[in-house]
Amino acid sequence: QRAYASKIVEQCGMTGCNPVDTPMEQNLKLFPGKPEMVKDMSKFRSVVGSLRYLVNTRPDISYSVGMVSRFMECPTAEHWAAIKRIVRYVAGTTEYGCRYTSGAFSNLRLLGYSDSDHAGDLEKRKSTSGVVFFLNGNVVTWSSQKQRVVSLSSCEAEYIAAASAACQGVWLSRLIADLNGEKLKSFRLLMDSKSAIELSKNPVHHERSKHIDTRYHYIRECVANGIAEVDHISTDRQLADILTKPLGRIKFVEMRQQLGVRDVCHD
Repeated sequence: QRAYASKIVEQCGMTGCNPVDTPMEQNLKLFPGKPEMVKDMSKFRSVVGSLRYLVNTRPDISYSVGMVSRFMECPTAEHWAAIKRIVRYVAGTTEYGCRYTSGAFSNLRLLGYSDSDHAGDLEKRKSTSGVVFFLNGNVVTWSSQKQRVVSLSSCEAEYIAAASAACQGVWLSRLIADLNGEKLKSFRLLMDSKSAIELSKNPVHHERSKHIDTRYHYIRECVANGIAEVDHISTDRQLADILTKPLGRIKFVEMRQQLGVRDVCHD
């Protein structure tokens, strides 16, 4: 999508701009508000819509684009500055995309990562879930979405993200089984929260989890039936971290490479 990415840069009038290494400044917090609102709201929404289409092949901008998409109704000058930062990043990585390698179709391995921040939304105090799945080491699906409910703890936020990942993993497992003509295989899901892992393996609704909506206990059923294998991974190796918060340059570039997003024209 090099031509499409270049068109977005041209649409914003930023052709020849100075590129940046990350799509969003580290620790940046965007607030809703009405002062200094963007004069041309239709252009703001058009650029956001174009970037959302680009996310279909660029998981590295998934979080930043999802963040600015939350302010479509009342965008301010600060939100427009965040958009321009993303466009500057895209301008420097127009030739980037997901790189895929071939492998044995008879031995497909599905591996997922799920992560969450806690109350990252400063308006409604909702958390952001990040989910990414790999098939034989190649990224196949990813998402960065604001959770529907307010989490009372980081454990609950991680648990809700894991439930969303379980739904995606089961769907992918069934699709692979149908395409390959084999029985349904289990998938592996990695999280960096030990408390959320214990909660997914514990069938008893104790005091700490009885308030959680029953829909999010779906992952317990998947673990109990052997469909999902939940394991722990350190925060430094949690690839879904790039889908839940803005990272520093070094860590962002490292995780972008591990996702398989690189210069596909000169690699």
